[in-house]
Amino acid sequence: MKHSCRFCEESSPQSRSQSHDSVDVTAVQRRSESRGRWRVTAGEMVHRDELLKPVWHAFAALDVDRTGKVSKSQLKVLSQNLCTVLKIPHKTSDLEEHFKDDDEGPVSTQGYMPYLNHFILDKVQGNFDLMELNRMCWTLCSRKKANFSILISDNDAFKVWCIFNFLSEEHYPLVIVIEEIEYFLRKLMEAIGSDWNERRFVDYKAQLSPKKNCLRVWELIELVGMSYFTKGMERQTISMGINEVFQELILNILKQGYMTKKGHKRKNWTERWFELRPDSLSYYESEDLLEQKGYILLDRHCSVESLPEKDGKKNLFIVKSAEKSLEISAPDKKKRQEWIQAVQDCINRLRHGLSAPHREARQRRKELRSRLQAEQDQMEGKMKELQLANERKQSQLEAMRKNLEEAAAKAAMEEQRRIRTQADLQNRYRMDLEREKMVRMQMEEQVAQKSSELEQYLQRLQELEDMYRRLEEALEEERQSRQDEEALRKLQARLLEEEVSKRAELEQIHLQQQLAMSQTQMEKEQLESQRLEQERTLQAAMMQLESLERQRQGALEQYEEVTKKLEQATNRTRSWKDKVAQHEGLIRLIQPGNKGPQKMTNWGAAAFTETELNARERSWQENKNKPGNAL
Repeated sequence: MKHSCRFCEESSPQSRSQSHDSVDVTAVQRRSESRGRWRVTAGEMVHRDELLKPVWHAFAALDVDRTGKVSKSQLKVLSQNLCTVLKIPHKTSDLEEHFKDDDEGPVSTQGYMPYLNHFILDKVQGNFDLMELNRMCWTLCSRKKANFSILISDNDAFKVWCIFNFLSEEHYPLVIVIEEIEYFLRKLMEAIGSDWNERRFVDYKAQLSPKKNCLRVWELIELVGMSYFTKGMERQTISMGINEVFQELILNILKQGYMTKKGHKRKNWTERWFELRPDSLSYYESEDLLEQKGYILLDRHCSVESLPEKDGKKNLFIVKSAEKSLEISAPDKKKRQEWIQAVQDCINRLRHGLSAPHREARQRRKELRSRLQAEQDQMEGKMKELQLANERKQSQLEAMRKNLEEAAAKAAMEEQRRIRTQADLQNRYRMDLEREKMVRMQMEEQVAQKSSELEQYLQRLQELEDMYRRLEEALEEERQSRQDEEALRKLQARLLEEEVSKRAELEQIHLQQQLAMSQTQMEKEQLESQRLEQERTLQAAMMQLESLERQRQGALEQYEEVTKKLEQATNRTRSWKDKVAQHEGLIRLIQPGNKGPQKMTNWGAAAFTETELNARERSWQENKNKPGNAL
């Protein structure tokens, strides 16, 4: 029978907030001579999550079917092993009592996490082997390693597994985010002595899913084992780099190396392998760590300082504590300064109650990610609010668009009506022009006929008098034409000035309309009536402008006609002068009809009577002065 044991869903909030969140374990870590593993004794605070993470891996390894459930017999074995490693008493009856079954099967509120917190982790007091716990859990989950083709050894995979547990997030299932992956890979490349390839890491990060952007433990082991970032390097070099990062992050070894120390009894100088941790400085016979020769505990009262040369030894420094002191000779001045700086940094951290640098850096990175996540959540909330406001604005704009479409439809109908009216007026004007053209052609025929008759019947003396009289009339017509031309020019200038002023008014109205449209919605509602009034004013101004344009066109046409008449008068004057010179002395031709002066109009010579001309002038003036005339 299997029981529900989900770490993330069935963990008790009360059990995680108790004073047992941290387990009191040692400040001095030393090698066990029998097994070569690190044992932890009282002094350092290990967070409960550092014990839960390897247990979670072991539980996940037992969940072969990935259903979130493990059989009770397997949980018994796991619990027994945990109690043995953590040095606490174990009762099988507690497990039986906790995982009681009813007739309906497993109870949903009874999971392995509450049992683990209450019956195991709350009873941990210290003096247990933390690495033995990791090894035990690794033994259960390392069977998955057979499913991966990696180039690193099982021991290196175990170290990467421990580093993953240290850097992973504190929620389940365990994952390591991309920032921690970059931190670990940078540490690894620095330990190997290779340069960091930022471009390759960016390419790898781009391959990850944007939603995922993290790795599980076996994905990280495969990333390191497949030498994606360490291509071309020897397997031993990679193993040494993994071991160096493992010693710093997991074993808290801040610095290590060979140095010579002065003995306490015989005062001789012997070469030893030194290892510095946040609260101790240990030395061994060699770097294989099989035989520990001694250590000195660091606390806030310790000190470190350099010493002058003596006994033929150079690069000396001393580490002092309340119990003992160590005189040490470094290989060179640079190494001495590095060791003094490292030991002094550990003492300063103990004085200020700070943890190891890499743990403090990890905590800062987590806090930074938490702040960034909170800011991102806040930004997403603001974006949702802006989106809702945008949707409201869109609905308002849609309503305005519909109103504008209706107004445009009305304007289109008005435009069609105006076009039809304009077409009718154009047809009328075309017919008038055709009639005027016929009258002009008739008059031209009459003039040609009279001219031919005049050439046949002219007499020398009488015709000279008539020619002189006609010459005076032509000169008078020329003066009158020039006066008309000047009047038309003034009229055209006045129309142009009116057109410019109207255009300025239109531009001002357009600017006012744009300013009114840029106001807030409330101001738009208040100014809507004003905008409509301005649009009507604008339409009236446009109509006046079109009327002025038509008047200007008419004035231009009149100006062109007057110019043509002036040219005709000039030609007539010149022809009369030529005729006078040719026919001087001829008798005058007696002609039928009125001999008085003929009337010159815009439609030709003697085209209309005086009454008809006055009537047409009054009609043209009335059409010009009508304000509502659109054409």
